[in-house]
Order: sequence, then structure tokens, then C-alpha cells
Amino acid sequence: MVHADLLPSLLFKINENQIALQAAIMELSNWVEQRGSADVSDNVRGALETIERNEEFIGMSLAILLAPE
Repeated sequence: MVHADLLPSLLFKINENQIALQAAIMELSNWVEQRGSADVSDNVRGALETIERNEEFIGMSLAILLAPE
């Protein structure tokens, strides 16, 4: 594959974006909950659990990909 050395860096940046989006969405969820819409907030947090469940695996995989050989 051409530019295979770019793949780990690309995945790292995508993961950073994912974590930033997770934080932003959680802030919005908190804001919604404070305004009385606990159902919506619970649904959002439930969806964010997928990111949280996968976070450790992604981090470990990126560490392996970025490690010098």
C-alpha cells in the first residue's frame, strides 16, 4: 500500500476527533438535561457508551501502530 506509514497518524487524528466530538456531545447532553429533557439526555449518553466501550481498544491499537519497529 502506498503511504502505509500515514495510516497510523491518520487513525490517531480520527481518534482525536472522535474524543473531541464525544466531549462536545456530552456537554450538549448535560445542557439538555438541565433544561428538563432527561429522556433525550439519557438517549444521547446511551449512544456515547459505544465510543467509551471502544476507546481502550482503539488506544491500544494506535499505540501498537505508532510504536517504532
